[in-house]
Amino acid sequence: MFGTKMPDADHPLNAGALLLGRFLLASLFLLEGWSKMKGYAGAAGYMEKFGVPGILLPLVIAAEIGGGLAILVGWQTRLAALALAGFSIAAALLFHNNFADRNQLLHFEKDLAIAGGFLVLFAFGAGPWSLDQRAMTRA
Repeated sequence: MFGTKMPDADHPLNAGALLLGRFLLASLFLLEGWSKMKGYAGAAGYMEKFGVPGILLPLVIAAEIGGGLAILVGWQTRLAALALAGFSIAAALLFHNNFADRNQLLHFEKDLAIAGGFLVLFAFGAGPWSLDQRAMTRA
């Protein structure tokens, strides 16, 4: 199971880890998208404070909720993971670039780490417990 070879994604431990990893990544985006919907005016104002037009907020919410759901269920996982990796990098660069502020630096690093997780998911896919795998076995 562990070693220099690529691990077997079908092994229950690895399949479970992929599912849990997808759940953890997706939960952040689902909660943030929901939070932006509930506090729409505040979220739009925050974006505008950093020079991002508030009119883009519906796209942000759609990306977070739609991408989060896709990752969660493992549907079009590679595409969603690549999109959310780009989203995370853009968020880091646009909103967390004040490195003199330790908190902002931490958020910048967190966003890059999340992007890294999504790039791994892009590279290897959702795993056996996903809609992607189910569609492949039916084909």
